[in-house]
Formats: sequence, C-alpha cells, structure tokens
Amino acid sequence: MGEARQALQRFTSKWGLIISVLGIAVGTGNIWRFPRIAAQNSGDEGAGVFILAWVLSLLLWSIPLIIAEYAIGRNGRRGVVGSFVKLLGSKFAWLGAFIGFVATAIMFYYSVVTGWTMYYLLQSIFLPLPGSMDEANLVWDTFQDGFLPSLFHAVAIIGAGLVVLKGVKMIERVNLILVPTLLVILIVAGIRALTLDGSGAGLRFLFTPDWSMLTNGQIWLEALTQNAWDTGAGWGLILTYGAYMRKTDRIITSAFQTGIGNNLVSLWAAITIFATVFAILGASLSQSEIVEVMQTSGPASTGLTFIWMPQLFLEIPGGRVFAILFFLALTFAAFSSLIAMIELATKVMVDSGWLRYRATGFVCGAGFIFGLPSALSLDVFANQDFVWGVGLMVSGFLVALAVITFGAERFSKDILAGEEQQRGIHHLWTFLIKYVVPAEALILLGWWLYQSVFVFSPDTWFNPFDLYSIATFIFQTGLVLGLLLLFNKRIAAKQE
Repeated sequence: MGEARQALQRFTSKWGLIISVLGIAVGTGNIWRFPRIAAQNSGDEGAGVFILAWVLSLLLWSIPLIIAEYAIGRNGRRGVVGSFVKLLGSKFAWLGAFIGFVATAIMFYYSVVTGWTMYYLLQSIFLPLPGSMDEANLVWDTFQDGFLPSLFHAVAIIGAGLVVLKGVKMIERVNLILVPTLLVILIVAGIRALTLDGSGAGLRFLFTPDWSMLTNGQIWLEALTQNAWDTGAGWGLILTYGAYMRKTDRIITSAFQTGIGNNLVSLWAAITIFATVFAILGASLSQSEIVEVMQTSGPASTGLTFIWMPQLFLEIPGGRVFAILFFLALTFAAFSSLIAMIELATKVMVDSGWLRYRATGFVCGAGFIFGLPSALSLDVFANQDFVWGVGLMVSGFLVALAVITFGAERFSKDILAGEEQQRGIHHLWTFLIKYVVPAEALILLGWWLYQSVFVFSPDTWFNPFDLYSIATFIFQTGLVLGLLLLFNKRIAAKQE
C-alpha cells in the first residue's frame, strides 16, 4: 500500500516541478564554488573564456543529461534504481544503484556544508562581522575546533528529513518558498553590489575574455566539471523528481528551463561577488592581487565565502544586512539541494517496500552517522569531496550508457515520442548522448586521474589513504561498485 500511494504522487503544477528541480540545481555550487572557480580559471585580462566554455558545457553536457534523467524518471515512475531496472532490466540494477550511491555519499558531507551556512547565518545576525583576516580565521577555527559542526550537521539533516517525510507535495511546497525567496535575495544583493563604487571593474574582469586562454585545455575541463557540479546533471536527483512529473509536462522544455535557469543564477552570484570584492579591495590592491584573493580557496575551499566575504561586508554601508542576506541565500540554496539528496535515497527504499517514515528516518540516521567524519575532520571532508566529486563524472557516463544500451534512437522515439514539435532537437540530442557526452566523461575522468597522479599526489598516488590519490578514488569507488555487482540480483528483486 505504501508503494501504491507513493506511485500516485505528482507535482501539482509545471512551476512546482521547475522550481523544485531548480532547488536541486541551485546550491552551494552556484554561490560558493562558481565564483571561485571562475577566478581560478581566469587569464590576465579576465575570466571571459571560462564563462564561454562553461556556457558551452551546459549545452553539450548538462542539458543532454537532464533530458535523459527527466525521461528515465518519468518513464520508470520510481527511484533511481527502479527506473533503471524498468528501462534496462534487472541485470542493470547495479547501474542505478551506483548513481544513487554517489549522490548519497555526497549527501553525507553536503549536510556538513549546509550546517556551515547555517552557522554563518547566525553569526552574521547575532555577532559582529570580523574586521580582519585574523578575526575571520579565528571565527572559522573556533567553529571547526568544537562540536558545533556536528551539531549543525545534525540540524541540517533533521530539517531536510522533516520535509522529505511528508512526500513530494511537501517538497514542492517548501521549494516554492525557499527557491523564489533565494532568487529575490540574490537579486537584491546583486543590485546592492552593483551600486558600489568600483564594482564595474569586477564586471569587466568577469566578462572580458583573455583569448590566449582559448587553447588552454584545463580551462575547458574545469568549465565542464563546474557545470556538471552546479546543474546536478547526472546525479540521479533530477531523475528522482522526474518520477513525479505529470504526463503533460514537456521534458525537453523543462530541461532547458532547468539548465538555463541554473546558469543564470550562477552568473548572477558571480556578478555579485566579483562586484563586491573588486569594489572593496580595489582601493588598496591591484587587479592581480584581488584575483589572487578570490582564487585562494582556504581550508576545504572556504576562503572566499566564509573568510573573506564577512570582512568585505563590514566595509559596505548596511553591510550587516547584506551579510545576513548573503548567508540566508546560501543556506536556502544548500537546504533545497539537501532535500533532493535525502529524497533520492528515501525513494529507492520506498520502492523496495519501506514505509516512507521509516525510510526517511533510516536515511537521515545513516546520513548523520556517515557524515560525522566529515564534520569532525576537514581532511576527511576534502577526501570525500574529491572521491565522489570525480564519481559524478562516472555517474554522468552511466546515465548516457543506459540510454545507449537501450538504444538512443529507440529511446528518443519511444520515451520522448510525445514531444513531436521538438523532433528536430531529438536528433541533436541523440548525437550528443551517444557520442559527445561519453567522450566528455572519459576525457574528464582521465584528466582528473592524471591530475591525481602528477599534480595532487605525485609521490603518494598509490596510497589509498592519501587525500587526493588515484588509489583512494579507485579503492572507494571500486569497493562500492564491486559490492553492487555482487548483490545485483538482490537489489533488483527489491525493486520488482
């Protein structure tokens, strides 16, 4: 009965679907990660080439995968495992299970990041903003040295779990509040940033292309990685929400709305942060020195967001309000994405016969326990971010592989068949999902593994306990994949 009731659930409106999926896509990757990655991949003249590569990555990687995820989810009407079983048969249960595990492993430490955003929101409301780098580092170090990261990790898990507990209608209602509020906050913050003296220098740097960077392969690979991360394409999260799509919802249109909407939010967040940083630091630092500040990631990539930004807000008239709005937006973005990650694992368990409240409780309990190491140690956090961040490239490849195994032309004809007016796009999508996306995934995976051996851990690449070694990636993902293949029949049986 629990499974039957679950199957009847749908989003109540097209905008409920789009806003909820934007809740997946618009997360800390847009506000926390994107501006820093843009700065790190800029040339002397600016970051325009990276922006160009990032936009092309949306069209050549993210949107094709989002279309596939929406279609597989709506076709299967089940979670990430059950939908792949319906598409390809029981012998491919491991494929959906691996994609689901990667997203769940990210959930374990993503809730820790959500906790950080909540802590800094409270800091900005109740305590003075730090006035120097020493003060900002002291706030961060004091926070990390105590039990508070674990406490806020628990609060984030419990809060998101309470939303998931009630099913898709509650997820839709909460996202219809969180996501529009987040967008309004970002718009207000961005307009305020653009009114600062010197903000124009930040905009010019963000959008000015340094054409000498056009042939730099790393720029293109970093752009593709960033777009894969901040759209949520290939995670299985969009597939999970796709299971709740109405038959009247257009898959291809929804995919473009999702992908373009996500990129616009990322771009606006970058405009806000570049304008703010250049306006405040422009009076005392040169352009190259300002860019260096933005490129410095700090512990666990926290430097720009959690250490520099609170100091910069202090220099702005009304900066306290600006700081509160910034961290409120960051908290909402993180929380809406965390909801989707918990729902993914919960949906798989409900498909296996669990009652929703038991499945949600189990997922949240496991999320807290397995997330504790990342809450207690930034080294563990960094390792998990590296391993499962690269694992997302594998997940994207497996989504494309599922379509190819089913038959891309057949998939387009049978599963996207209701969208005849977009038939021209079908042919392009078929080409991209068959050839371009797999090639991108293999190149990306090869590049990250090369980086691991020759850049990240050149002397310890063979050590499975090193933070960024190829061995730690192979050991952890290989162990998971091996267990899933071993228990494939049992996993499939639970979905039938």
